[in-house]
Amino acid sequence: MTIAEIAAKNEYNYGHMTIGECIAVAAESGMTVGEAILTEACDVTGKSKEEIAASMEEAFGHNLCAAKIGVEDGSSFLLGSVGQDLTRENAPMIVEDAFVNKIVAYTLAAQVGNHSIGLRPCAGTGDSCPYTGFVKALKEDYDDADLIARIMAVILKIGGEFRIGKATTGCNMEGFGAGAAATAAAFVELAGGEPSQMETAMVLALSPTISVPCTPRVLVPGLCATHIGGGILIARLASQLAMYTTVPTNVPIDVMIAMAAQCHLASAKHIVPITIDYMEPFFKHNEKVDAYISDEIKAEEQARQQALIRKATEESRQLANKSNPITAPFGEAVVGGSSLGVGSPTNCARIAHFLAKGEVKKVKIELYAEMFARRAINVPGILMAAVDGHGTSNAEAYRDSLDVARQKGVEVEILEIPEHSIQRVTIEATEGNSMVESVNSGGARLILKDAYPSVERAREIAKELNIVIIDE
Repeated sequence: MTIAEIAAKNEYNYGHMTIGECIAVAAESGMTVGEAILTEACDVTGKSKEEIAASMEEAFGHNLCAAKIGVEDGSSFLLGSVGQDLTRENAPMIVEDAFVNKIVAYTLAAQVGNHSIGLRPCAGTGDSCPYTGFVKALKEDYDDADLIARIMAVILKIGGEFRIGKATTGCNMEGFGAGAAATAAAFVELAGGEPSQMETAMVLALSPTISVPCTPRVLVPGLCATHIGGGILIARLASQLAMYTTVPTNVPIDVMIAMAAQCHLASAKHIVPITIDYMEPFFKHNEKVDAYISDEIKAEEQARQQALIRKATEESRQLANKSNPITAPFGEAVVGGSSLGVGSPTNCARIAHFLAKGEVKKVKIELYAEMFARRAINVPGILMAAVDGHGTSNAEAYRDSLDVARQKGVEVEILEIPEHSIQRVTIEATEGNSMVESVNSGGARLILKDAYPSVERAREIAKELNIVIIDE
């Protein structure tokens, strides 16, 4: 079957397939993903692969010129001359892989060129940098025209989806997120990886970028370098994990991209304003522009920024004051993979166990939405703590807790509750019941909200068990 026939059979919108659908079609047809994308483009446009390749070459022309400027003599008001710094003779290596190092250097050079002559944007000019860095390095190190065309097709197909998803500010749908996802896919195509490996690589690369804001608003010097350069490094890690390890993923890439787009909107509304508050004192200014701003407004702006720096400094001091000494930095080990997802609810249940008296007959577990969704990992910990008082490091008890609860005839009730971050464990026991309500916190810690029969006794128990209770 042709890929058009496979697409029709699966009811895909041929000509506008998602990247996930392109991967599925490629897997079924025996093509690489790049071949499938090129074939779709040829079928829809009526052009040959050579003509499609020429169009992509033309699309990259301006951006490759910008990268050349960044390498040769360009300097940026945000990134300095980093492109020259990383490509001059005897330049420092970011990574020992010469090809990957070249991609990173050219990616940063492209951003320098962006500040000189601009870049042709895809999702934004941010992701044009890693795309351009990858293609520039590829064209220098490889002369297989078909391979180069396939990789450009993969990058531009993915970039096109992120272009639509990027509805507002945020690097998760631009240089960092889109760049990481597209170049992870490019690494897999380059290595001749399987379509399924490309999907895994993209999912792994995209995950760390979810909700990452801009740097922010592209006015703070230097920060963009680790966004766009980091996208390449994450992409390399993700592609290697996907192709050469047994790391599992079960999230379809289409779901991942859809989630990234929605988180992008939420980030712009809730996270970006915070980053702007804290970073505004460090924005680059143009004195010629500021000449049009009144002295009164500039004085108010400066006073606000100085107040923010004082506030941030005090907040940092509070963090330092509450930090553990380096001689005893860690809490107790947490089985199950997450100090927040497992450790905190387990410790909530452990306090409830020692508040109760007698044999445990029933455990009622109430979890807010996120923890309820993660019940596969937190309920075993809650039960081992509630039924037998085991701590978070007891791997054997964690493994056997559900079986132990059944063997002891303990009734278990698990409910989702609407209160944000609340975890509540209620124990019915032969000589005295108990309840602990707490706010979930990282590091296996918790904020104690309420306890029965005694909040004071619950605090004492936490101290005896070395469970960290933090104040709101």
